[in-house]
Formats: sequence, structure tokens, C-alpha cells
Amino acid sequence: MTDVTAQPEATGQQAVLRVANISKEYQLGHGLFSRFGGAQKTSLKALDGVDLELRRGEVLALVGESGSGKSTLAKILVGALNPTGGEIHELGLADGAGRRERARRVQMVFQDPYSSLNPRISVGSMLAGLLRLHRVVPAGEVRAESIRLLNRVGLQEDALSAYPSQFSGGQRQRLAIARALAVRPDVLVADEPVSALDVSVQATILELFRSLQDELGLSILFVAHNLAVVQHLSQRVAVMYLGRIVETAETAEIFSNPRHPYTRALIDSIPRMSADSVTDQFEVEGEPPSPINVPSGCRFHPRCPVAVDRCRTEDPGLSPVGPGHASACLLAAELPAYRGGPELKEEQ
Repeated sequence: MTDVTAQPEATGQQAVLRVANISKEYQLGHGLFSRFGGAQKTSLKALDGVDLELRRGEVLALVGESGSGKSTLAKILVGALNPTGGEIHELGLADGAGRRERARRVQMVFQDPYSSLNPRISVGSMLAGLLRLHRVVPAGEVRAESIRLLNRVGLQEDALSAYPSQFSGGQRQRLAIARALAVRPDVLVADEPVSALDVSVQATILELFRSLQDELGLSILFVAHNLAVVQHLSQRVAVMYLGRIVETAETAEIFSNPRHPYTRALIDSIPRMSADSVTDQFEVEGEPPSPINVPSGCRFHPRCPVAVDRCRTEDPGLSPVGPGHASACLLAAELPAYRGGPELKEEQ
């Protein structure tokens, strides 16, 4: 694959985290009949040659359907999973930094606020334990720092003595964000952090992420399956399909000039006010193929409405299609101009 994200664009922003050719495979056991037939073990390719860069102080949205590998990549970035192959470069990390420092630097906010917090530990004990473990502040300032963290995410001091079960879903996600911020990370990996919340609460959590990025200069990898969620939050978007990045660009560019049919399909799936607001030329049908049996050639071709014969045999990597814009589509330069983006921005 062509690593078009290996160097920062001419924006003055430096990379804080970079992955190169990351893969993750799971070996699957024999089935009952394959054992007798002597068949070889099969493997599931959750990630297959992912190149991605997160720049300092930006929100990068990683989007794609369920099963595309987004959460697997997120877990690898925070050290919860080990990749099968490839490299992770944590720029700015001191040579010889230990496991604790690496864990402190990249923190995760999980999808489900109900299962991500220990119900047996009070909020105050949770925050105090992290502050002491990582020696964030002197012992005498732990309570004051805990209150400051709660205030930063919109909660009050009385939450210190409460337990997670006493809070609503949105409040629990605020607690999870406070926990991630406690160790003063450089990077937040937010894995579908609003998908388990009521629609009425999602906007407030998204606004919290926006304010944290502005105030603290955090770099945030925001994982989502819905492009509408990240349109006004992210500076850049990386689109993932079946274990690979298939398009990257600035957010405005993605919405106004998508250069991969899968990206167009994701944008077209966002509800509009008018029935004729977008074309159905790039509507796709069916579910993604199984990662156990990845199609030959372009992995999107079985669902692609514009695929040609060579899409079935040639496996494209990311290639530049414009300034800061890359696509893994053999027909990227031939796709007709997109007419859905500007109207979508007006309606949002």
C-alpha cells in the first residue's frame, strides 16, 4: 500500500501518533467437518495494512460500518490489543519511556458508559486512584484536582461521593471522560462515545469534546459509524471499509468532494429534508463481505455501483487525488462531481 499519510501536510501541524501498515489477524479453529477433511485453519483479517496519522491538536474522525475494524484499531492504539504486524509511532514520547507513561499518554473513552465504569468504586475513589498512581498532583491536591476534573466535564463536587449507578447515561459518559482526562493525556481515543446515548444527550457530549479540544489542545481520534455525527466536530475524516482506510481528507472536502463510492454511500445515507436532495447513483446494497473471505481486487467491488472488470482483479492502495486528499478507488478521477454536500451542510 502507498503510505500517503506518512508525512504531515503543509499545515504546520505535527503528527502526535502514526501507524504504518498495521494488521490484525485472528486464527480460527477447525470446524467439525474441516477436521476430518484436513482443511487448514482460516484467519479473520480485522485490519489489513492500515496507515493513519493523528496530528497534534486535531479531531480526526474514523468512520465506517460496523465490522470495518474501527474499534480494533482503537484498542491497538491504547495498548489493549497487540497488532499482528506493522508499527506504531508515538511521536514526542521520550526514549525509554515505560509502560505507565505510554498508557498515560493515550487514553480511551468507551462506547458504553454503563459497563466502562466500576460500579463498586465511588467517583472520588476512581479519580483519586488515578491521580495518585500517575503522580499527577501532590497528595494534598488530589481532592481539589478531582473537583476541577468534574467541573471541566460539567459535573459538581457532590459527585465525588456518588457511585456510577446514581448517574444517567450522559452523566456517566462525562465521568468516563473525566477519568480519561485525569492523567493529562496527549491523545483521546473516543470509540463511538455517543452511540449508546439518547439523541437529546448526544449533542451535549459532542459539544463537550469540542470544548475540550479547544481548551486543552488535545488530539482526538473520534470513532463513529455515522458521518453526520462528526461533520461539525472533526477537522479530518478517515473512512474505513473491511479493515482498510479507503479515503482520507479534510472534513469539508469529504462532504463536498468524496472520491470513493463507499464514502458517497455513507454521505447519501444521512437523512435529508427533501427527497430529491441527493442522487442514488452510489447507493449500495447488502452487508459487507466477511473478513474471513475478503474479495479479490478492490474489496468494495461486490457492492460498488460503478465497479468495472479491473476492480475485480486490482487491489488499490491509498493514492493522492488532491491536496491532502487520498482515495483507494481505481476510478477516483473518473467519478462525476458530487452534488449532495453543500445542501447537506445547509440542512444540518
